[in-house]
Amino acid sequence: MMIVHEIRKNASILNTFIAQIRDENIQKDKMRFRRNMERIGEVMAYEISKTFSVEEKQISTPLGLAVEKIHTEPLVLATILRAGLPLHQGLLNYFDDAENCFISAYRKHHKTDAFEIEIEYLSSPSLEGKTVIISDPMLATGASMVLAYKALLSRGKPSRIYIVTAIASAEGIAHVKKHMPDNTQIWVGAIDDELTAQAYIVPGLGDAGDLAFGSKNS
Repeated sequence: MMIVHEIRKNASILNTFIAQIRDENIQKDKMRFRRNMERIGEVMAYEISKTFSVEEKQISTPLGLAVEKIHTEPLVLATILRAGLPLHQGLLNYFDDAENCFISAYRKHHKTDAFEIEIEYLSSPSLEGKTVIISDPMLATGASMVLAYKALLSRGKPSRIYIVTAIASAEGIAHVKKHMPDNTQIWVGAIDDELTAQAYIVPGLGDAGDLAFGSKNS
């Protein structure tokens, strides 16, 4: 059974970062928005690291020997461009020896409100037998996450998948649970109940890519 971790339920400093990325006044400061998203990634990295397999390693200090438990996961950090970059950076700040993967996905809009997700580009190392952390700040319908996962399979079958997202809709969580394997875990800051017909999460926070990097033409 797929495990979902909603981190805000255990009140911590993460709740402050979630509150600030939602706040329409604080959102006006793009640098702060990016930094808060990065800090969410750092908190998620810390929490996820507790689940990794470890081995004891002997460390030589100037005064003797110490034994520490070090994680041994072969790790790949993947993100969906462009909105995922600050969250990805937060994960990379802590998992600084990880390999990296970048996925370009976009909404292809039609004349009506309908749209479909297309994967345009993938840059990735081999994923065979590795632990993959896929980050995307917003999990709305869940469609782009599922398509990203399917695209990643062209580079090998991961041993475990962690999805990291700041805000998710309940519908998006359900879609991922239906279409991704049981060795997936979802790590989410907050889960919101409502998803509009245009696939915006309510209350959500708006468009994470625009808030981080400025508006786009398409």
